[in-house]
Amino acid sequence: MSTESPRKIVLTGITRGLGRALVEKFTRLGHTVIGCGRRFEAVEEVRRALDPYPYLSVVDVLDTESVQAWALDVQDRFGAPDLLINNAAVAHPGKAFWELSQEDYDSVIDTNVKGPANVMRAFLPGMIARGSGIVVNISSGVGRFAVKNFSAYVASKHAVEGLSKAVALDLPKGLACVPLSPGVVDTDMLKAHWGEERSGQEIDPASWAEIAAPFILGLTPADNGKSLNTSEER
Repeated sequence: MSTESPRKIVLTGITRGLGRALVEKFTRLGHTVIGCGRRFEAVEEVRRALDPYPYLSVVDVLDTESVQAWALDVQDRFGAPDLLINNAAVAHPGKAFWELSQEDYDSVIDTNVKGPANVMRAFLPGMIARGSGIVVNISSGVGRFAVKNFSAYVASKHAVEGLSKAVALDLPKGLACVPLSPGVVDTDMLKAHWGEERSGQEIDPASWAEIAAPFILGLTPADNGKSLNTSEER
């Protein structure tokens, strides 16, 4: 399938940062975007900003029943997605591991690892039944190495890498599961961890999406299980 062919794209975490930038770019390219976010007001803001309206829902990726209901609704309306992009993620304050609260640790591990697992579990059966589809799990450079004061996030993204590669081995031919590192992007998450001094020094989400959207659209079953970066040449 060419990068220009209209796709049905399911995307989580659409209200800010990378997710919002991808929704806007994919919509401008003429693809059918089916997205979700946790907060009604934020989801509605994205919907009102775009023309045509993407099909957006309020879903917490940690709520297994809500995810399953969302997937059933989406597939009843649109069929199985061509692209499933797990982007929803959270980070935590920059602290040494032993100073990080249990609440912050659990929030990061649960959202960043269990969230993509819940979404894949809900959508993959339909994609497998159809015999095609690409799953992209947004990872991070720190899913492949470590940095100080970021223990839970590092652990979560290492888990995303491992989960993606394990799912890739389970998939039948015609499908792919890829852990994708976006590189360093000037998002609220970056500012929250590294501070305002990093703001403005890295690529902004909209500019990143100009590169990332065509890259993601160009993925094929031959990429199954590969750890990829959006900066790579295709």
